[in-house]
Amino acid sequence: MTQKFHLSCLLPLLIILVVGPLSSTAQITTQWRGAERHGIYPDENLLGSWPPEGPPLIRVYENIGNGYGSPTVTDNMLFITGETDSTAYLMAYDPEGNFLWKSGFGLEWVVNYEGSRCAPTVVDDLIYVTSGLGNLTCFDRTTGQQRWSKEMVQNLQGIAPLFGFAEAPLVHGNLVFATPGGPDTNVVALDRFTGEIKWVCSGNGEVSGYNSPILIKLPKRDIVVLFTAYSFLGIDTRTGKLLWSHDQVNIPLSERKPGNGDTHSNSAWYQDGYIYYIAGDGNGAVKLELLDDGTKIGQVWRNKEIDNYMSGFVIQNDKIYSCTSSGKSLVSLDTETGEILKSQKIGTGSLIWANNNIYYYTQDGKVCLINPETLEVISSMKVDKGTKEHFSHPVIHNGILYVRHGNILMAYDVAGNTR
Repeated sequence: MTQKFHLSCLLPLLIILVVGPLSSTAQITTQWRGAERHGIYPDENLLGSWPPEGPPLIRVYENIGNGYGSPTVTDNMLFITGETDSTAYLMAYDPEGNFLWKSGFGLEWVVNYEGSRCAPTVVDDLIYVTSGLGNLTCFDRTTGQQRWSKEMVQNLQGIAPLFGFAEAPLVHGNLVFATPGGPDTNVVALDRFTGEIKWVCSGNGEVSGYNSPILIKLPKRDIVVLFTAYSFLGIDTRTGKLLWSHDQVNIPLSERKPGNGDTHSNSAWYQDGYIYYIAGDGNGAVKLELLDDGTKIGQVWRNKEIDNYMSGFVIQNDKIYSCTSSGKSLVSLDTETGEILKSQKIGTGSLIWANNNIYYYTQDGKVCLINPETLEVISSMKVDKGTKEHFSHPVIHNGILYVRHGNILMAYDVAGNTR
């Protein structure tokens, strides 16, 4: 996208001394867990049940490399990251699954659970990815050519968490946000076109919490919201000022160390003046009230039984849907009270929502179509291709369900279009 200065942007530019307008209304963004990072996909008229063998497998993407990062699917391209021979790659395919290009962006994480962690963020003609070692890179969408790159540790004085960096970059206006996790450069905003640092927030000086941030838009300010190791942070997008912090109280200060209570991979959710988060390695499920001007929060309720580390959650019809890790169950909670309404022992898994149903990918390799009212399984299938753990989050686009299992990505017809 070509940058242009418009007269309407000149006044805020001079006032706040930030390059470019911060309104993202003109941007077309495709990203982690859908438009708002909520795991809600707009597809309609999907199959209400599947054949015994599951929906038709219409396409298999092979040799995508090791990893857990979900694909990002636009109307005309699919992007996915993977690790091969310790190198991080971003790959692009057309809608029929034909390979288009492949670009490396440094070394990938191979210390533990080797492979990619990040889902690409696509904004207009640019793509943003992060490797497990913290290489934040911007690519041209059409050609795969690298535009710029920053290393979280070397360039931004960050500290790699125990299992590697895992955030999907968040873009807002002309800024892209990243969490190096350094004591001073804790969270940063970069010019999304050049990689130039625009502001630095010291946060609480903790390492990254494997978290993909969300954006909250308010009349007076916009806020980037994310987790570091033991803190849930709200930061003003224009200035980088830390507005508030919510401590994870389950681990005493004396016991805080890498791998102990610091894994918070679920993106938060904002709705009607309230923030919801689920930190299974922290406070559990929490509802916070946010002041209209975004400067203060207050806890409404907490349910510490919801120990969902990284499977995502959705909110629909005044209910929160989540898994539990210790109970290996799918549960629904009342948004007003935080109380568990229903529970089904289906297993721990990643969940998304489409066509008024839950799609649930369990860590033992089943994909289930689930009735949200009863939490009963309508249909299920076994994922029999791919490698290593079943950790990836499913994606639905244009009636196709995408499921990644290690070095294989599978595409299933869940709209009944296959003849």
